[in-house]
Amino acid sequence: AQVTESGGGLVQTGGSLRLSCQASGVSFSAYAMGWFRQAPGKEREFVATEAWNGDKYYADFVKGRFTIARDIGAESMTLQMNSLEPEGTAVYYCVAGPSTAKIRAGQANFSGQGTLVTVSS
Repeated sequence: AQVTESGGGLVQTGGSLRLSCQASGVSFSAYAMGWFRQAPGKEREFVATEAWNGDKYYADFVKGRFTIARDIGAESMTLQMNSLEPEGTAVYYCVAGPSTAKIRAGQANFSGQGTLVTVSS
């Protein structure tokens, strides 16, 4: 079982980027899924998560700029990121875990290899 991210790249401040995650190997329909990120020299941190029932949670720093969306049937997920700032430069990880509470606490059972997002000033 694995999750695989895609969609990272270079974007200017104020720009947008959409990250995608594809799960495979087992059904993740009953899992919570989400995104972590790790900026250079910093700890990995929670970004967003969505439960199997559609409940969504975001980190405070998102401030309404990001939108998480799951396609349960397709075992996939996206993170639409708008109004990106240089502080958003990080490796973004797709994760899956037993609950949104666990993911919000920084805990996940599955994590992808990450996709790099670079926001230029």
